[in-house]
Amino acid sequence: MLSPKRTKFRKQHRGRLRGISTRGNHICFGRFALQALEPAWITSRQIEAGRRAITRYARRGGKIWIRVFPDKPITMRPAETRMGSGKGSPEYWVSVVKPGRILYEVSGIPEAIARAAMQVAAYKMPVRTQIIVATPIGIQNKDNSILI
Repeated sequence: MLSPKRTKFRKQHRGRLRGISTRGNHICFGRFALQALEPAWITSRQIEAGRRAITRYARRGGKIWIRVFPDKPITMRPAETRMGSGKGSPEYWVSVVKPGRILYEVSGIPEAIARAAMQVAAYKMPVRTQIIVATPIGIQNKDNSILI
C-alpha cells in the first residue's frame, strides 16, 4: 500500500473538505479517467483496491496512472483508553480528495473495457464518481457533452 517514505511532521490536523479541486482536475496522461464528484478522505487501502480492480479487469493491458497519493496521517487512540494523555499514534494514511479530482487514468485499452474497468474501480471508492474521456477537442462527459 502507498505511504510516504518520510514526513516532516508525524501528525497532522484533520482539516476541512471545503471547495472544489483546483489541481489534478484534468486528464493529463491517459485517455479515460475516473473523477471524484464528492469530497472525502480516500485511504491507501481503497486506492490499492481500485488499482487492483482496474489491472485485473484490463488483464494487464494498457497503462494506468494513479493521480492521488495518501500523504495525510490519521491517528487513533488505543481501544479502552481514558481521555487525555495526548493525541493517538498514526494508524493509516489518506488522500484528501475534493470534487473534480482525477483518481485514475487509463490508456491503451478499448473504450468498452476501460469503462467497465473504471466502473469496477468506482465501486471500491467511498465517493460518487464519473468516467470521463479525453477527446481531441476537450473532455467528454458521460452524457456526451464536451467540457473545455
